Amino acid sequence: MTVSGQPKGGPGILWLSRDFRFQDNPAMLAALRQGPLLPVFVLDGQTRAQGATSRWRLQQALIAFDAELRRRSGHGLTLLEGEADRVLPELIRQTGAVEVHQSDWPAPQMRRVQDRVRAALKPLGATLVLHPGHLLAHPARVRTGAGGAYRVYTPFARALRALGPDLPVAAVGARISVRDMPAIPLDRLELAPDMARGAAVLAEHALPAGEAAALARLEDFLDHAADYATQRDRPDLDACSGLSEHLALGEISPRTVWAMASDRLRGDAGGIAKFLSELIWREFAWHLLIAFPQMAERAWRPEWDGFPWRGAGPDLTRWQRAETGMALVDAGLREMWVTGRMHNRVRMVVASYLTKHLLTDWRLGLAHFEDCLTDWDPASNAMNWQWVAGCGPDAAPFFRIFNPEKQAAQYDPQGTYRQHWLKGDGAQAYLRATPPRWNLPPDWRESGGLEAGRARALAAYGAFREG
Repeated sequence: MTVSGQPKGGPGILWLSRDFRFQDNPAMLAALRQGPLLPVFVLDGQTRAQGATSRWRLQQALIAFDAELRRRSGHGLTLLEGEADRVLPELIRQTGAVEVHQSDWPAPQMRRVQDRVRAALKPLGATLVLHPGHLLAHPARVRTGAGGAYRVYTPFARALRALGPDLPVAAVGARISVRDMPAIPLDRLELAPDMARGAAVLAEHALPAGEAAALARLEDFLDHAADYATQRDRPDLDACSGLSEHLALGEISPRTVWAMASDRLRGDAGGIAKFLSELIWREFAWHLLIAFPQMAERAWRPEWDGFPWRGAGPDLTRWQRAETGMALVDAGLREMWVTGRMHNRVRMVVASYLTKHLLTDWRLGLAHFEDCLTDWDPASNAMNWQWVAGCGPDAAPFFRIFNPEKQAAQYDPQGTYRQHWLKGDGAQAYLRATPPRWNLPPDWRESGGLEAGRARALAAYGAFREG
């Protein structure tokens, strides 16, 4: 079922920060009920503070959304620059609107902006109205018996499955009425001029952006998901959904993904069921971030505040530049640098090597991922780094140290993934993408030190516990 825009009066302001889609978008539907849609993206300090690669991918999302909006209405997205608590009140004054509708992106940085916007709108008699869409279920629905947030994944997943996710809302109609406003031309927008490797290399390896591409990827994945449970950990195989970018930017909603995947569960051998559990893992991360907004800055477990992590130095630099000599680690870091993506199994190995073998602060790794990933997600990035480091909720114990060589032998048995990024076409792309100042050697060379690094990590952990 679809709902066409039926304007009733003045413009309905839709403040876009994520959720660049027309299916399952309650905020867009609510704005359309106010009158002609006025979709606005505010280029503010919060956006500028994101990592360069996620800003580059955000620009692709804006371009794709604007193109679809023009196809449906003849008008495009209104792009404004400035802080939202100044830009949006001025828009209220110009248009006479009384509400600003937003799909709630419950990240701590957005919460601070929302508070300022509410305060700025109040004297004008206008309000900010938040709508669900970024999560499967509102956190208030999924609580422990004591009324708090779950800290362990398994009971959280059990509770969410028992309650059931919220249902997607109706899709917006094929034709809608859009209010045109003077704005910054989208073709003049350059959100990521500071990407060290430049946009050209990233663009060569980018996945198509936009809602249509997200829906097509989901359909294709579900058609071939039977082996997902057994192959998802293989970076040498194309077994994953590739939806993380689309979910991070709201080009598809998790509720739509859940509903479409659930429709295929009957007769599935376990692949789709495992895929749904991974969607719940994403949800778990967001519920944790909402309960603990400092998760990207402080250890979830307070006792870890005193752990003697190492800071920036030569080891971190070599790790960032994929010069550790650990084949799987360097291959993953090269993949991320060239494509903006990294296979999830490899992410765990890469993060474990930094925090365990090199004893380097997980927050430094988190910051590097934030700057380099097209699918950057503040909740997943923070929770997964803390999980690997051992200081987070439901975390792997610190003494669980991934061995990169054993992981490579198990999950890249023919060496296809490593060969591509260390010797093959991927290696050449990486060399083209590296800044000249790095002075990288033309060939990748392996080094040892795994046992020494593991011993050093265990000794540090033992001393920390005794202290």
